[in-house]
Amino acid sequence: MWLAPAYVLHQRPYRDTSRIVEAFTAEHGRLTLFARGANSAKSPLRGALRPFQRLLLSWTGRTEACQLQSAELDGPPGSLGADRLMSGFYVNELLLKLTERWDPHPGIFDAYAAAVAALADGGAQEAALRRFEKRLLEGLGYGLELSRTGEGAPIDPDGYYRCVIAGGARACVAETPGAVYGRSLNDLEVERFESARSLRDAKRVLRAAIDACLEGRSLKSREVMLALRQMETS
Repeated sequence: MWLAPAYVLHQRPYRDTSRIVEAFTAEHGRLTLFARGANSAKSPLRGALRPFQRLLLSWTGRTEACQLQSAELDGPPGSLGADRLMSGFYVNELLLKLTERWDPHPGIFDAYAAAVAALADGGAQEAALRRFEKRLLEGLGYGLELSRTGEGAPIDPDGYYRCVIAGGARACVAETPGAVYGRSLNDLEVERFESARSLRDAKRVLRAAIDACLEGRSLKSREVMLALRQMETS
């Protein structure tokens, strides 16, 4: 395969000079690539295999670990600021945990590219993460019904709802634990987050849906972000 659009999600050293790379591609999904000699000083791969940089990757083989042949930038060099790295690691970890190898998801690839671009360009982090989470769930076949309740009634913007992942939204009173505002569900449906309430409710709904997909698996990026927040407030 030659010059496939891709991003590096994770990499780790292998022996003295090589790397094992987890990449996410537009046409072939997630795959593992063996980058021979990538850590050597003269290797052209050494500087190219960067996270959050759109690349064109070429490789041979269709096994669990293909041989990476080349990597080149696809567009201008890009990176995330220090204050946005954890958000980037979070979306990478979601792809690593929730996608299968060799299972293509072009829509999810586009959603990931949009999220990385928004984070790199200084866009609102929380809104970028919520949009990606929503599109990821849709691409995986677990999209949320946000316009109607589980019984089929339209969502009332001024009402309150409790979101049951398997059964859809159900009307409730504002005091119900976990209740979200109807207008927040409307905003999430169109991916417009103009208030703190919309972002807060969207995070609650999407986290519950993603946790259901994770089936009890934890996210290290969440644990690190929580630890950092605790350090900042202590």
